Amino acid sequence: MSHHFRTVGTELLVDAPIIAVRRDDVVMPGEVVAQREVVEHLGAVAVVALDENNRIAMVEQYRHSVGKRLWELPAGLLDVKGEDELSGAQRELQEEAGLAAEEWAVLTDLVTSPGFCEEAVRVFLARGLSSVPKLNAEGDEEADMGFAWVPLAEAVERILVGEIVNSIAVAGILAAYVCVRGDATPRPVDSPFELRPESIAHRRPGPDLKQL
Repeated sequence: MSHHFRTVGTELLVDAPIIAVRRDDVVMPGEVVAQREVVEHLGAVAVVALDENNRIAMVEQYRHSVGKRLWELPAGLLDVKGEDELSGAQRELQEEAGLAAEEWAVLTDLVTSPGFCEEAVRVFLARGLSSVPKLNAEGDEEADMGFAWVPLAEAVERILVGEIVNSIAVAGILAAYVCVRGDATPRPVDSPFELRPESIAHRRPGPDLKQL
């Protein structure tokens, strides 16, 4: 019989605008209690925006944790209390790429670092694109963000040679490539996002979940 892991105590260690850190007391096999630190996260969405020529809208953004500019998909936090994932994705696509889409589907859901972080991301496929006015960017990095249309096959090659390393972009691009080839079908946009983190949302009154 599989062991039932259960939490018997918890302590909030850090409470910052975008993340928090807690320490849980978890009952392990043999009824031993061990401590596990968990990085709480707001959750996020990302968009593979694919035009009629099978080019992907990509952005280049500075990421201080690795000290580099990374090529990524338009993406952002689920930082509005109660906002559904599709609305968040539509907002981010307009904000970062100046695009709207007529057709939406779910490509994949992923947990980026399950060893210590609850961050989960839903990646959408957007087609039937049109240009729209960009929304005002809120983050400092967005003020220096690059943009390019990258052919889907080229993006796959750039993953394999280590030029595209953002895990969300890697997962989204490869999932889109499989779907475009006809080897898989995306899910409907109303598919349950069961992995969406709720720890911060439950603790903060909102509506802006970044506000402490």
